[in-house]
Amino acid sequence: MTSLKFFPLCLFLMLFMACGGEKSPASLFEIQLDGNSKSFQQNQRVAVAINNKKNKTIDKVSYSIDGKELPLNDGKIALTMPHLGDKTLKAVISYEDTSVEITKNFKLLAAKSPEIYTYEIIAEYPHDNKAYTQGLEFHNDTLYESTGKKGRSSLRKVDFKTGEVLQQVDLDQTYFGEGITILNDKIYMLTWRSGVGFIYDLKTFDKLDNFQFGQSKEGWGLTNDGKKLYKSDGTEKIWFLNPQTLAEEGHIETVTNKSINDSANELEYVDGKIYANVYQKPSVMIIDATSGAIEGVINFGGLSSKVSHHSTWSDTDNVLNGIAYHPERKTFFVTGKEWDKMFEVKIQKK
Repeated sequence: MTSLKFFPLCLFLMLFMACGGEKSPASLFEIQLDGNSKSFQQNQRVAVAINNKKNKTIDKVSYSIDGKELPLNDGKIALTMPHLGDKTLKAVISYEDTSVEITKNFKLLAAKSPEIYTYEIIAEYPHDNKAYTQGLEFHNDTLYESTGKKGRSSLRKVDFKTGEVLQQVDLDQTYFGEGITILNDKIYMLTWRSGVGFIYDLKTFDKLDNFQFGQSKEGWGLTNDGKKLYKSDGTEKIWFLNPQTLAEEGHIETVTNKSINDSANELEYVDGKIYANVYQKPSVMIIDATSGAIEGVINFGGLSSKVSHHSTWSDTDNVLNGIAYHPERKTFFVTGKEWDKMFEVKIQKK
Protein backbone atom coordinates (compact mmCIF):
# COMPACT_ATOMS: atom_id res chain seq x y z
CA MET A 1 0.00 0.00 0.00
CA THR A 2 2.87 2.34 0.77
CA SER A 3 4.34 1.93 -2.70
CA LEU A 4 0.94 2.45 -4.35
CA LYS A 5 0.44 5.71 -2.48
CA PHE A 6 3.97 6.83 -3.30
CA PHE A 7 3.62 6.29 -7.06
CA PRO A 8 0.72 8.76 -7.70
CA LEU A 9 2.51 11.34 -5.56
CA CYS A 10 5.70 11.03 -7.62
CA LEU A 11 3.66 11.21 -10.84
CA PHE A 12 1.93 14.37 -9.60
CA LEU A 13 5.25 16.00 -8.68
CA MET A 14 6.77 15.13 -12.05
CA LEU A 15 3.80 16.60 -13.90
CA PHE A 16 3.84 19.70 -11.69
CA MET A 17 7.55 20.26 -12.27
CA ALA A 18 7.15 19.73 -15.99
CA CYS A 19 4.32 22.27 -16.16
CA GLY A 20 6.29 24.71 -14.09
CA GLY A 21 9.32 24.27 -16.29
CA GLU A 22 7.19 24.84 -19.39
CA LYS A 23 5.94 28.14 -17.98
CA SER A 24 9.19 29.34 -16.45
CA PRO A 25 10.38 32.66 -17.96
CA ALA A 26 13.66 31.16 -19.21
CA SER A 27 11.77 28.48 -21.14
CA LEU A 28 9.66 31.10 -22.89
CA PHE A 29 11.95 34.03 -23.56
CA GLU A 30 15.62 35.01 -23.73
CA ILE A 31 17.35 38.38 -24.07
CA GLN A 32 19.63 38.55 -27.10
CA LEU A 33 22.34 41.23 -27.19
CA ASP A 34 24.29 42.56 -30.15
CA GLY A 35 26.54 39.80 -31.51
CA ASN A 36 25.88 37.68 -28.42
CA SER A 37 28.69 39.65 -26.82
CA LYS A 38 29.27 39.46 -23.07
CA SER A 39 30.88 42.90 -22.77
CA PHE A 40 30.21 46.40 -24.10
CA GLN A 41 31.62 49.88 -23.58
CA GLN A 42 30.11 52.84 -21.77
CA ASN A 43 27.83 54.99 -24.00
CA GLN A 44 27.66 52.26 -26.66
CA ARG A 45 24.31 51.72 -28.39
CA VAL A 46 23.53 48.02 -28.35
CA ALA A 47 20.95 46.08 -30.35
CA VAL A 48 18.64 44.08 -28.11
CA ALA A 49 15.85 41.64 -28.92
CA ILE A 50 13.72 38.97 -27.29
CA ASN A 51 13.99 35.37 -28.43
CA ASN A 52 10.34 34.24 -28.26
CA LYS A 53 10.91 30.49 -27.83
CA LYS A 54 7.24 29.46 -27.71
CA ASN A 55 5.86 32.06 -30.13
CA LYS A 56 3.81 33.83 -27.49
CA THR A 57 1.90 36.99 -28.38
CA ILE A 58 4.01 39.75 -26.83
CA ASP A 59 2.23 42.99 -26.01
CA LYS A 60 5.08 45.03 -24.50
CA VAL A 61 8.74 44.79 -23.44
CA SER A 62 10.52 47.21 -21.13
CA TYR A 63 14.24 47.16 -20.30
CA SER A 64 16.10 48.45 -17.25
CA ILE A 65 19.54 48.39 -15.61
CA ASP A 66 20.21 49.30 -11.97
CA GLY A 67 16.53 50.18 -11.59
CA LYS A 68 16.57 52.74 -14.41
CA GLU A 69 14.35 52.12 -17.43
CA LEU A 70 16.12 52.23 -20.80
CA PRO A 71 14.22 53.51 -23.83
CA LEU A 72 14.40 51.36 -26.96
CA ASN A 73 15.22 53.37 -30.09
CA ASP A 74 15.52 51.60 -33.44
CA GLY A 75 15.91 48.32 -31.59
CA LYS A 76 18.85 49.60 -29.52
CA ILE A 77 19.49 50.70 -25.94
CA ALA A 78 22.13 53.24 -24.91
CA LEU A 79 24.50 52.09 -22.16
CA THR A 80 24.93 55.47 -20.51
CA MET A 81 25.07 54.23 -16.90
CA PRO A 82 27.39 56.28 -14.66
CA HIS A 83 28.93 53.20 -12.98
CA LEU A 84 30.89 50.53 -14.84
CA GLY A 85 31.47 46.82 -14.15
CA ASP A 86 29.20 43.79 -13.94
CA LYS A 87 25.65 44.67 -14.99
CA THR A 88 22.30 42.90 -15.26
CA LEU A 89 19.87 43.87 -17.99
CA LYS A 90 16.27 43.16 -16.94
CA ALA A 91 13.39 42.76 -19.37
CA VAL A 92 9.76 42.84 -18.25
CA ILE A 93 7.66 41.10 -20.91
CA SER A 94 3.88 41.49 -21.03
CA TYR A 95 2.13 38.77 -22.97
CA GLU A 96 -1.29 37.08 -23.05
CA ASP A 97 -2.65 38.87 -19.96
CA THR A 98 0.41 38.15 -17.83
CA SER A 99 4.03 39.29 -17.47
CA VAL A 100 7.41 37.82 -16.60
CA GLU A 101 10.92 39.11 -15.86
CA ILE A 102 14.08 37.76 -17.45
CA THR A 103 17.68 38.96 -17.11
CA LYS A 104 20.97 38.96 -18.98
CA ASN A 105 24.39 39.58 -17.40
CA PHE A 106 27.19 41.45 -19.16
CA LYS A 107 30.21 43.62 -18.42
CA LEU A 108 30.10 47.38 -18.99
CA LEU A 109 33.64 48.57 -19.73
CA ALA A 110 35.33 51.95 -20.12
CA ALA A 111 34.84 53.88 -23.33
CA LYS A 112 38.58 54.51 -23.84
CA SER A 113 41.85 52.76 -23.11
CA PRO A 114 43.97 54.15 -20.24
CA GLU A 115 46.53 56.82 -21.09
CA ILE A 116 50.15 56.19 -20.14
CA TYR A 117 51.88 58.55 -17.69
CA THR A 118 55.41 58.90 -16.44
CA TYR A 119 57.02 61.03 -13.71
CA GLU A 120 59.70 63.57 -12.95
CA ILE A 121 61.60 63.24 -9.65
CA ILE A 122 61.57 66.55 -7.76
CA ALA A 123 63.36 65.38 -4.61
CA GLU A 124 64.43 62.30 -2.64
CA TYR A 125 63.96 61.87 1.12
CA PRO A 126 65.07 59.24 3.64
CA HIS A 127 62.54 56.56 4.55
CA ASP A 128 62.62 53.88 7.24
CA ASN A 129 63.72 50.69 5.48
CA LYS A 130 62.01 48.62 8.16
CA ALA A 131 58.62 50.22 7.44
CA TYR A 132 56.40 47.85 5.47
CA THR A 133 54.45 50.77 4.02
CA GLN A 134 50.71 50.26 3.60
CA GLY A 135 49.17 53.75 3.80
CA LEU A 136 50.54 57.24 3.17
CA GLU A 137 48.74 60.57 3.55
CA PHE A 138 49.53 64.26 4.12
CA HIS A 139 47.72 66.51 6.58
CA ASN A 140 48.89 70.12 7.09
CA ASP A 141 52.36 69.45 5.64
CA THR A 142 52.84 66.45 7.94
CA LEU A 143 53.09 62.92 6.64
CA TYR A 144 51.17 60.04 8.23
CA GLU A 145 52.08 56.46 7.45
CA SER A 146 50.73 53.02 8.33
CA THR A 147 52.83 49.87 8.20
CA GLY A 148 52.02 46.17 7.97
CA LYS A 149 53.14 42.66 8.91
CA LYS A 150 52.01 41.02 12.12
CA GLY A 151 54.16 42.13 15.04
CA ARG A 152 55.44 45.15 13.06
CA SER A 153 52.25 47.04 12.19
CA SER A 154 52.05 50.67 13.28
CA LEU A 155 50.54 54.09 12.73
CA ARG A 156 53.11 56.88 12.43
CA LYS A 157 53.46 60.64 12.18
CA VAL A 158 56.59 61.41 10.14
CA ASP A 159 58.77 64.40 9.24
CA PHE A 160 58.93 63.67 5.53
CA LYS A 161 62.09 65.75 5.00
CA THR A 162 64.19 63.80 7.51
CA GLY A 163 62.29 60.53 7.81
CA GLU A 164 62.13 60.99 11.60
CA VAL A 165 59.16 59.30 13.27
CA LEU A 166 57.54 62.00 15.43
CA GLN A 167 54.77 59.88 16.91
CA GLN A 168 53.87 56.21 16.74
CA VAL A 169 51.36 53.70 18.03
CA ASP A 170 51.87 49.97 17.49
CA LEU A 171 49.06 47.59 16.69
CA ASP A 172 48.52 44.40 18.64
CA GLN A 173 50.65 41.59 17.23
CA THR A 174 47.56 39.77 16.00
CA TYR A 175 46.82 42.51 13.45
CA PHE A 176 48.29 43.13 10.00
CA GLY A 177 48.03 46.89 9.41
CA GLU A 178 46.80 48.29 6.10
CA GLY A 179 45.70 51.63 4.61
CA ILE A 180 44.85 54.89 6.40
CA THR A 181 43.03 58.14 5.72
CA ILE A 182 42.40 61.34 7.70
CA LEU A 183 39.03 63.10 7.95
CA ASN A 184 37.58 65.47 10.56
CA ASP A 185 40.58 65.15 12.91
CA LYS A 186 40.33 61.37 12.93
CA ILE A 187 42.64 58.76 11.45
CA TYR A 188 40.87 55.71 10.01
CA MET A 189 43.05 52.60 9.69
CA LEU A 190 42.36 49.18 8.20
CA THR A 191 43.63 45.74 9.02
CA TRP A 192 44.05 43.09 6.37
CA ARG A 193 42.09 39.93 7.19
CA SER A 194 40.82 40.56 10.71
CA GLY A 195 37.62 42.20 9.47
CA VAL A 196 38.16 45.23 11.70
CA GLY A 197 39.39 48.80 11.41
CA PHE A 198 40.43 51.39 14.00
CA ILE A 199 39.71 55.09 14.51
CA TYR A 200 42.38 57.24 16.18
CA ASP A 201 42.48 60.82 17.42
CA LEU A 202 44.63 62.79 14.98
CA LYS A 203 46.55 64.70 17.66
CA THR A 204 46.97 62.17 20.46
CA PHE A 205 46.83 58.87 18.52
CA ASP A 206 44.42 57.64 21.19
CA LYS A 207 42.18 54.89 19.86
CA LEU A 208 38.61 56.20 19.73
CA ASP A 209 36.75 53.22 18.31
CA ASN A 210 36.77 50.04 16.24
CA PHE A 211 34.61 49.28 13.23
CA GLN A 212 33.66 46.08 11.46
CA PHE A 213 33.83 45.44 7.73
CA GLY A 214 30.66 44.64 5.81
CA GLN A 215 30.59 42.85 2.46
CA SER A 216 34.22 43.82 1.86
CA LYS A 217 35.90 41.05 3.83
CA GLU A 218 39.47 42.39 3.64
CA GLY A 219 41.10 45.77 4.24
CA TRP A 220 43.61 47.11 1.68
CA GLY A 221 43.68 50.83 0.80
CA LEU A 222 41.78 53.80 2.21
CA THR A 223 41.21 57.43 1.17
CA ASN A 224 38.47 60.08 1.27
CA ASP A 225 36.98 62.95 -0.74
CA GLY A 226 36.06 65.09 2.27
CA LYS A 227 32.63 63.49 2.58
CA LYS A 228 33.00 59.73 2.34
CA LEU A 229 35.72 57.12 2.61
CA TYR A 230 36.86 54.88 -0.24
CA LYS A 231 38.08 51.39 0.64
CA SER A 232 39.76 48.76 -1.55
CA ASP A 233 39.54 45.12 -0.54
CA GLY A 234 41.59 43.09 -3.03
CA THR A 235 38.71 42.67 -5.46
CA GLU A 236 37.46 44.74 -8.39
CA LYS A 237 35.41 46.85 -5.98
CA ILE A 238 36.21 50.14 -4.24
CA TRP A 239 33.65 50.65 -1.48
CA PHE A 240 32.05 53.88 -0.21
CA LEU A 241 32.03 54.10 3.59
CA ASN A 242 29.97 56.51 5.68
CA PRO A 243 32.54 58.18 8.00
CA GLN A 244 30.01 58.40 10.85
CA THR A 245 28.65 54.86 10.78
CA LEU A 246 31.43 53.18 8.72
CA ALA A 247 28.65 51.35 6.87
CA GLU A 248 29.30 50.43 3.25
CA GLU A 249 26.98 52.54 1.10
CA GLY A 250 27.79 51.37 -2.40
CA HIS A 251 30.84 50.78 -4.54
CA ILE A 252 32.45 51.24 -7.93
CA GLU A 253 34.22 48.58 -9.97
CA THR A 254 37.60 49.33 -11.54
CA VAL A 255 37.60 48.63 -15.28
CA THR A 256 39.49 49.38 -18.46
CA ASN A 257 38.08 49.30 -21.98
CA LYS A 258 38.93 45.59 -22.13
CA SER A 259 38.42 44.03 -18.72
CA ILE A 260 37.49 44.39 -15.06
CA ASN A 261 40.56 44.91 -12.86
CA ASP A 262 41.02 43.60 -9.32
CA SER A 263 44.45 44.97 -8.32
CA ALA A 264 43.80 48.32 -6.55
CA ASN A 265 45.82 48.53 -3.33
CA GLU A 266 46.86 51.77 -1.55
CA LEU A 267 44.60 54.72 -2.47
CA GLU A 268 44.80 58.52 -2.74
CA TYR A 269 41.92 60.81 -3.79
CA VAL A 270 42.70 63.96 -5.81
CA ASP A 271 40.17 66.11 -7.69
CA GLY A 272 37.67 63.40 -8.55
CA LYS A 273 40.29 60.75 -9.30
CA ILE A 274 41.53 57.85 -7.19
CA TYR A 275 45.22 57.08 -7.54
CA ALA A 276 45.70 53.41 -6.69
CA ASN A 277 48.89 51.38 -6.35
CA VAL A 278 48.68 48.27 -8.51
CA TYR A 279 49.19 45.29 -6.23
CA GLN A 280 52.78 43.99 -6.47
CA LYS A 281 53.49 46.10 -9.57
CA PRO A 282 55.58 49.31 -10.01
CA SER A 283 52.61 51.29 -11.27
CA VAL A 284 49.66 53.41 -10.17
CA MET A 285 46.20 53.53 -11.75
CA ILE A 286 44.25 56.77 -12.18
CA ILE A 287 40.60 55.85 -11.61
CA ASP A 288 37.52 58.01 -12.13
CA ALA A 289 35.93 58.04 -8.68
CA THR A 290 32.39 58.10 -10.11
CA SER A 291 32.45 55.54 -12.92
CA GLY A 292 35.37 53.31 -11.94
CA ALA A 293 37.02 53.77 -15.34
CA ILE A 294 40.80 53.38 -15.25
CA GLU A 295 41.74 56.50 -17.20
CA GLY A 296 45.50 56.30 -16.84
CA VAL A 297 48.43 54.23 -15.64
CA ILE A 298 51.63 55.74 -14.22
CA ASN A 299 54.77 53.66 -14.76
CA PHE A 300 57.10 53.96 -11.76
CA GLY A 301 59.32 51.09 -12.92
CA GLY A 302 62.54 53.09 -12.62
CA LEU A 303 62.28 53.85 -8.91
CA SER A 304 63.14 50.43 -7.53
CA SER A 305 66.70 50.65 -8.87
CA LYS A 306 67.25 53.88 -6.90
CA VAL A 307 66.67 52.30 -3.49
CA SER A 308 68.63 49.83 -1.39
CA HIS A 309 66.58 46.74 -0.66
CA HIS A 310 67.08 45.33 2.83
CA SER A 311 63.98 43.18 2.93
CA THR A 312 64.09 39.82 4.65
CA TRP A 313 60.86 39.02 2.83
CA SER A 314 60.25 37.90 -0.73
CA ASP A 315 60.91 40.12 -3.75
CA THR A 316 57.17 40.37 -4.36
CA ASP A 317 56.80 41.99 -0.92
CA ASN A 318 59.52 44.57 -1.46
CA VAL A 319 57.54 46.58 -4.04
CA LEU A 320 56.22 50.05 -4.69
CA ASN A 321 53.42 50.88 -2.26
CA GLY A 322 52.33 54.18 -0.76
CA ILE A 323 51.17 57.31 -2.56
CA ALA A 324 50.31 60.68 -0.99
CA TYR A 325 49.41 64.02 -2.58
CA HIS A 326 50.69 67.28 -1.12
CA PRO A 327 48.02 69.89 -2.02
CA GLU A 328 50.20 72.95 -1.39
CA ARG A 329 53.21 71.65 -3.32
CA LYS A 330 50.94 69.98 -5.93
CA THR A 331 53.25 66.98 -6.03
CA PHE A 332 52.96 63.30 -5.19
CA PHE A 333 55.11 61.38 -2.73
CA VAL A 334 55.70 57.67 -3.40
CA THR A 335 57.68 54.95 -1.69
CA GLY A 336 57.72 51.19 -1.30
CA LYS A 337 57.62 48.46 1.29
CA GLU A 338 60.90 48.62 3.23
CA TRP A 339 62.41 51.16 0.84
CA ASP A 340 65.09 53.46 2.22
CA LYS A 341 63.89 56.39 0.12
CA MET A 342 60.72 58.31 -0.59
CA PHE A 343 60.36 60.27 -3.83
CA GLU A 344 58.58 63.55 -4.50
CA VAL A 345 57.40 63.47 -8.10
CA LYS A 346 55.39 65.32 -10.70
CA ILE A 347 53.19 63.17 -12.90
CA GLN A 348 52.99 63.86 -16.61
CA LYS A 349 51.68 62.23 -19.75
CA LYS A 350 54.23 60.19 -21.64
